[in-house]
Amino acid sequence: MKLYLINGSPNGRKVLSVVRHLGLEPELIWLDMFEGATRDPEYLKLNPNGQSPTLVDGELVLWESNAINTYLCEVAANQSLLPTNAADKAQVLKWLCWDLAHFNKALGVIAFQAVAKPAFGLGESNQAVIDFYKEEFDRYGPVLEAHLENRKFVVGDDWTLADYALALVEMFQPAMPIDWQRFPNIVRFYERMRENPYWASTQAIPEEVGRKPSNS
Repeated sequence: MKLYLINGSPNGRKVLSVVRHLGLEPELIWLDMFEGATRDPEYLKLNPNGQSPTLVDGELVLWESNAINTYLCEVAANQSLLPTNAADKAQVLKWLCWDLAHFNKALGVIAFQAVAKPAFGLGESNQAVIDFYKEEFDRYGPVLEAHLENRKFVVGDDWTLADYALALVEMFQPAMPIDWQRFPNIVRFYERMRENPYWASTQAIPEEVGRKPSNS
């Protein structure tokens, strides 16, 4: 099993955290974003989107982080990140779909435009885009905020794929132009994720984000 990923990328962190939580040991192949590794013709044969992460397991080539994580849970032994109970499994899948369609669709753009662009020299921020997605977050953020009231985890009483998915932009959260005082439960959720050893282990050294880690 091989996992292609970019050091410090949110979706790469999501998959690598699940890999470590499950105790799996794929070969990690680090892609250097600044050297155009995701546009290499050989890599594009694996992932024609030119994105990461990508999982190769025998004849299977899989991209999209939620699909990868679901597959990893299906092949892992004695896992609890994707419940086998139909109702609980459906709840996890519901939050994965909602996250892609609404929550981190908004936060991902805000994080990229307001934080990542200036931090990594990726061009000027587009304030109109930021404002649009802040309105989107104002609509959907309260949904998760209310759901997390008196809850430690998104589904059930332990970590699931839903927690790892919704934590996607945790590293950018403090610097994002959002009034987080309105979302204390979401802030506490991010704080709990920072204490999750599998998630914390994927935090990249700032100067190595997008580059091959020095300890690889």
